[in-house]
Order: sequence, then structure tokens, then C-alpha cells
Amino acid sequence: MRAPVSGSPPIPPTPLNPVMTPLMTLDVEELPYRPDSAAVFAPLAARPWSVWLDSGRPGSLAGRWDILACDPWSSLVTRGGLTWIRDGGVSRSRQDPLDLLRRQLGPMAVWPPRVAALEPEGLPFGGGAIGWFGYDLGRRFERLPATALDRQGLPDMALGLYDWALLVDHARQRTWLAGRGGRSPQARERLRRSALAPGPAGLPGAFRVTGPLRSNLTDEDYRDRFQRVQAYIQAGDCYQVNLARRFSVKARGDPWAAYLELRRHSPAPFAAWLNTPGVQILSASPERFLRVREGRVETCPIKGTAPRLPDPVADQRQRQSLAISPKDRAENIMIVDLLRNDLGRNCAIGSIQVPDLFAVETFAQVHHLVSRVIGRLAPGVDGLELLRGCFPGGSITGAPKIRAMEVIEELEGERRGVYCGCIGYLGHDGALDTSITIRTLTLAQGELSFWAGGGLVADSQCEDEAAEIAVKARAMRELVETFRRDDGEEAFRP
Repeated sequence: MRAPVSGSPPIPPTPLNPVMTPLMTLDVEELPYRPDSAAVFAPLAARPWSVWLDSGRPGSLAGRWDILACDPWSSLVTRGGLTWIRDGGVSRSRQDPLDLLRRQLGPMAVWPPRVAALEPEGLPFGGGAIGWFGYDLGRRFERLPATALDRQGLPDMALGLYDWALLVDHARQRTWLAGRGGRSPQARERLRRSALAPGPAGLPGAFRVTGPLRSNLTDEDYRDRFQRVQAYIQAGDCYQVNLARRFSVKARGDPWAAYLELRRHSPAPFAAWLNTPGVQILSASPERFLRVREGRVETCPIKGTAPRLPDPVADQRQRQSLAISPKDRAENIMIVDLLRNDLGRNCAIGSIQVPDLFAVETFAQVHHLVSRVIGRLAPGVDGLELLRGCFPGGSITGAPKIRAMEVIEELEGERRGVYCGCIGYLGHDGALDTSITIRTLTLAQGELSFWAGGGLVADSQCEDEAAEIAVKARAMRELVETFRRDDGEEAFRP
């Protein structure tokens, strides 16, 4: 997907391998580079299953690669125990959704690969699956209670299988149209036309929000849930629990306009737009979940947050304070240990290392404390099995993970849906890159929703944690305010 920002250097590229079968031949055409992919993607944004893994350009906090795709030849949508597969016809299956996805991808997504991967120019993606895995997909992998209400009714997983994608390398200022096979020639032609279209894109449609912004937990509810988490921690049930609140407001119009405003106001290296069945996803995530390249694994958990300050000197002090904060470092190391254990399920013995611990990364609204854990896949393991073993990410559940998820189910009261799942791709060559789905809005059934939360530990203070949630939600609340003001109604006041 995209290279991370400072404090988390990318995994070095590997030498190119020869093509060992015609099935692996990657068709590559170089096209003109445009510095902002929004103009390229705009004609595609409203198409069903259009996806843009957005490195956050234009913006100083951007990553490297944009991946743009449309018109998948197949799709998989999972709800509860059923997965709908569309690949010319429509079928349903109760089989494990990741096994179904593996079948659609074919045998090339296995490590070590049965055939060598081809990466001309170091391209990250040459066909495969792009989409999202919702938090509640974890119920298919672990035994969890089912007491929280499913108010949104969203799928647990939605993925398209794409033969073609536009790959925009902002570091080298080059663009490629790359793919394999001929199952979706219309996708290739649409992507090519969008890349070659002259001039800026047309204006997006109007977007409006109406009515009050509501939360599933009032301030009093949050204080009550905070105390109950503390009771579980004091009893030794868990060490850390990520407790979150959902916010929602009625909305109508073109969500593409809202996404353009979100990325302008809050650029992020793992941003994304996905127009999937029944829901549009607008993400400004700062956090990488899992990356796999030629068998090498990387995860970059965020745990520890401080708000940005307008005065540069004070903001730098804030950054330095976060770097040495005993509480934030303790939270971070808990999740690093959890992820080391999760990676250990599917990585070679002795391969897991922590090359970066407690690095401070700076974003538009906040500073974050970020660590990096790396490893190497064990023989016979693929990225999907790694995803299963680590899902959902420890940074947005707690420790120990399963007990923390049980507490979340009990206290939040609503299913998280897209929130705290992951967004990304899995290529036919076994390459995988995903982000944690935080700082993300969904539009479904006329409702714009987002979540914000934070990890609670024994020495957490309720007022401080509530303030951290407000900081994390700031960009999304300001987005709501922008489109309410445009509607001529009273702006939302936090």
C-alpha cells in the first residue's frame, strides 16, 4: 500500500524474480503522472466496487503509493455465517470466508510461492483482492459472545477481485496500469481513460448532514463503562481494554465530496475510499496493521496519543512529553507484546524482532507513539493465515485480546462493524498490506457514522481518556460541521 511516515521505515525491496509461468505475467503500461490522484479517480468514485487506497496526497504526512481499481471480476460479501460470491453468477457458502477468498485468489498466494512473483519497477500490486474486513469478522475466528446490537447491519467482510489497477508512485512521480488476465477488460479501459483524461476532474455532488450528532454513549454512560473496565482490570481479568464510542448523524448526497474534504483536512498515509455494497467508507487511518512482502511481515501498532498544539514550541514540547510518558509507553509495550505473540502463530521461530519502539509520529491533529514489529512467515503459511491469527489488531482491542474483546462486547453495546477491522489488499503473489480502520466514517442507509476510542489501563483517568477520544474524533466532527454549515443549519458544537 503506502510507505509509513517517519519512525517506521519501509521494508527494503527484494530483487526481481523471473517469470516461471504465463499465469504470472504482469502486463504493465506506463501512463502520465498526476500529483493528486483525486482528479484521476473522480470519474470512477461512484461506480460500485470502486476502491482507492490513498497515500494522503496532497499533504506533508503522505505515504508513497496510491492504488486505484474498479469493476472487479468477482466479489465476496460475508454476513454472519454466509458469504455471497459473485463471479458471473451468484452463490452462497457457509465455508470459512478466508478459505473462500484463498480459493478465488488461486495458488499463487502461498509462501513460499509455488511460482515466483514478478514486480516490475517494484510495483506493490498486480491483481488480487482489495476491500475491507470488519471487526466482527473476528467472530468467525474466535469464540466470542454475541450480545451487542447490530444497529448498522453492515457486512462483516467485503472484497473485490481485481485484475487491473492504477499504481501511482509519488516518490518517483510515475504511474502504471498493471494487471494480469483478461476477465475484466472494461476495468482496464476505464482506468486507462481516467489516467489520460485532460484537465481537473469535475466538481463532486452536494453532500449535507442534518439533525444532531448523537453518540451511542452519553458522557455519563462513558463514565460508568470506564469504571466497569477499571473493575475488570483490578480483578485481574485484563490489563488493557480499548473502549470506544460511536457517533452518527443523518446525511444525504454525494459522499465523495465528504471524502475529498476529509483528506484535505486530515491527510493520512493509509487513507481509503471504498464504494462497497450498502456502504461507502471514508478512511483517514494513520495506522498500518499487517504488511507482507516476499514472506517478510511488518506491523506498526499505535498506542499513545497527544493532541497537536497551535504554537510550534508548545507542540514540540507536547511531542517530547509523549515520547517519555510512562503511561503511554506502558500501554504501547503491552500491545507490542500481544502482537509479538500473534505474529508468532504464523512466523518462523526466532524471526520476530522489534526494530522500532516508542517512535513518535506526527499527524494533522495528533502525535502518536508507534512501534514496529517484524518477522518472517513460516514455510507453508500465507498472508491470509497471518491475518486470521492477528485479527482484529491488538492495538484496538486490549490485552489479553480475547478477554478484552469480551469486555468490549459487553460494555460498548453496539457492534463495531467496519471500525477497528482493516482495509487493504492481498495480491496473487502473496503480498498483503492493510491498515487498521480508525479515523474512518461510513455512510449507510442515510446515516454517517464514526467511532473513536482509547486504551484503558489501571492508572487511566476518566477525564483524560474522554479528552483523548475528543481529540481523535476532532477531524471527523469538523467534517460534520463543515457540511452542516453548507446546509444553512446551525453548525455542530462539540
